[in-house]
Amino acid sequence: MARSLKNKELVNTRLAANYGGWMYCDQCKENIGYLCYSTYDHLELHYQCNCGSKGSADITFEDSKTGSECDDELITIKNRFCCPKDQEPLITILDKKVMSYEMKITCKDCGSIYKRVKVGE
Repeated sequence: MARSLKNKELVNTRLAANYGGWMYCDQCKENIGYLCYSTYDHLELHYQCNCGSKGSADITFEDSKTGSECDDELITIKNRFCCPKDQEPLITILDKKVMSYEMKITCKDCGSIYKRVKVGE
């Protein structure tokens, strides 16, 4: 079932579909990751692409619930960051395509807000 967007702010970033799918840097057109359609409730992503461009994505839905911050780490299954509670994939960030990123993503199922940071070298 399609979800209704409440907020979608993309800066120097393009999505293959309305609120999910492949993510691209607008500057160099490189694929920087993949956002799973149905498993997240809120995404805040700020990144710097290898080309030097800074981009971001902030997406919420009309039916998004207020999440709860947690100290749990996302688990990685087949290069996808997944919720450790239900092992559902949430997002893939292609580390080799971005210099750095800061992300908060809320799992739709359990409501946990996961944070992940990659610091540039």
